[in-house]
Amino acid sequence: MSSEATGSATKPLNSFTHVEAAGWGRGLSTLLRITRMNLRHPWQVAFAIGSTLVAVILQLLIPQLLGRAVDQSQTAIGGGVTGAAAEQALWSLALLLLAVSALRGLFTMAQNYFAEAVGHHVAYELRLACYEKIQRLSFSFHDRVHSGDLITIGMLDVEGVRMFFSTALVRALMLTMLIAIGAYVMISTDPALGLVALSFVPFVAWRSSVTQLRLRVTWLGLQERLSVLSRVMEENLGGTRVVRAFAAQAYEMLKFDRASKSALDLAHDRVDIYVPNTSAMTLSFFFAMGLVLWIGGNKIIAGEIGVGTLAKFLTFMTILQMPVRQIGLMVNAFARASTCGSRLFSLLDQDITIRDAPDARPLEISEGTLRFDNVSFAYPGSGNRAILKNINFEARRGETIAIVGPPGSGKSTMAHLIPRFYDVTGGAITLDGQDIRKVTLATLRKAVAVAQQDAFLFTTTIENNIAYGDPWAKEQRIERASESAQLHNYILGLPAGYETVVGERGVSLSGGQRQRLTIARTMMLLPSIVVFDDSTAAIDAATEQRIRAAVRRFANDRVTIVIAHRLNSLMHADQILFVDNGEIVERGTHRELLAKRGRYKALYDLQVRPGDDIVIAYGCAR
Repeated sequence: MSSEATGSATKPLNSFTHVEAAGWGRGLSTLLRITRMNLRHPWQVAFAIGSTLVAVILQLLIPQLLGRAVDQSQTAIGGGVTGAAAEQALWSLALLLLAVSALRGLFTMAQNYFAEAVGHHVAYELRLACYEKIQRLSFSFHDRVHSGDLITIGMLDVEGVRMFFSTALVRALMLTMLIAIGAYVMISTDPALGLVALSFVPFVAWRSSVTQLRLRVTWLGLQERLSVLSRVMEENLGGTRVVRAFAAQAYEMLKFDRASKSALDLAHDRVDIYVPNTSAMTLSFFFAMGLVLWIGGNKIIAGEIGVGTLAKFLTFMTILQMPVRQIGLMVNAFARASTCGSRLFSLLDQDITIRDAPDARPLEISEGTLRFDNVSFAYPGSGNRAILKNINFEARRGETIAIVGPPGSGKSTMAHLIPRFYDVTGGAITLDGQDIRKVTLATLRKAVAVAQQDAFLFTTTIENNIAYGDPWAKEQRIERASESAQLHNYILGLPAGYETVVGERGVSLSGGQRQRLTIARTMMLLPSIVVFDDSTAAIDAATEQRIRAAVRRFANDRVTIVIAHRLNSLMHADQILFVDNGEIVERGTHRELLAKRGRYKALYDLQVRPGDDIVIAYGCAR
């Protein structure tokens, strides 16, 4: 990816949707950066600018030709020129005018085409840069940034930057030439009449700019309110079963109505800004045109100018009216590009905290020994509040390590540290003596597979979901993995078998089926270390027992980490770690921990023969 797209500086990213007034320096640097990106497509830029220059010159010829035609007609009538000669002259001018207009249209089309081409090339590069950046940013970044904000950047902000070249730069060039050359021609022809003809320009330019900037502010507010509206709808659709189960349709309708009414009120405010200002600009134009007709008519009567000259002035005014109104759109395009570009580049300039070290080498697995060596960890932005403290354990190939403990004790965090979803803040994690921070991420994550607690599925076939980690896997390998996860017979019973398309996020499957599918996805990869992070919580006891048997066969030649709340999922482990408040407070086999009569024993009694006295004992132990 290009350096302009990805940037070189690192900036903090606090909020994407909240817009603050950027200083002139930052806004200018953002626009310069966008301009440099546009200039990476030089021949499209050259064609767009060249076409603009030719189109402007041709457009400025039209009033001259019209004025000349009127003068020739008047001369022919007044001078007694024969009808044939007058008609011939008018036909020549008409054909010339038609040719100039056609050429102007062709070059205007070329200008629009190449200007849009530049913008779309830049947008394509930025979308790829955004998506690639999002793929590489760490879990800690995604923990604090809403996914809707990232979608806004990848769509709306990229669109704002895309339009900069065609709507701002090219339009600025076109407007400058039209107004400057048109004003020069009119004032040099008749200074007084020229100034009157141009009298509407400052007012329209001012009102257009103010209107567009005010509309820009309200549009940003409307965009935020529409985002809220989208979130309400997305949340309702995602939780529709909960809504129906609790008969909360009326409450959800009220919530949606409030969000929708808020957006509607701001839309009405935009109409109140747009309509009066547009009417005022139109009135100023026609008022100036009326003055030109009155003053010009008197000059014609006095013999100071001809009718063709007045026609030329009126045509110039008509040509200038729309470009002058577009000054506001141009100012808005600059402001929008500055705002959108700032947010976009804030994302692209984010520092990637989890990355390969400069001297990173591929991971080499020999013995397959995993070691936590005095590991401590605190989440970024948590004020250094330790989630894990001084964690030490070792797991060799063929061993199963179980981790158990109360919610929030740090069990899943330990699982996320092994594939470097986060980096440890103290100590080290090693594989065969290699610090995982000093090996390449690609080889590390190929060696470590995590069946996560959240069973996320993609909207595609069951086969593609299972083979997600290796899309070119053979069918037999996919089927063996699904058999191990006790899912194969269920899949064969479906009308389309493995080609069955699951719904959004796997909504067409039960919770247990989704978890079994993610287990199959993990077991298909044959990693050196596999982590099951409470991945059987939604599976019934009988199915879980069969899966455990398959997992034990699967675990013979790899390290297996099992995190669970149900102890019957852990009893077979070679070592059980009881974690509480980020520390290992007990360790041993199932029998050894029962003999200690500590916290593990209290939890075991609670699950096997629950009673109030045991609950109290376990609560005290916690």
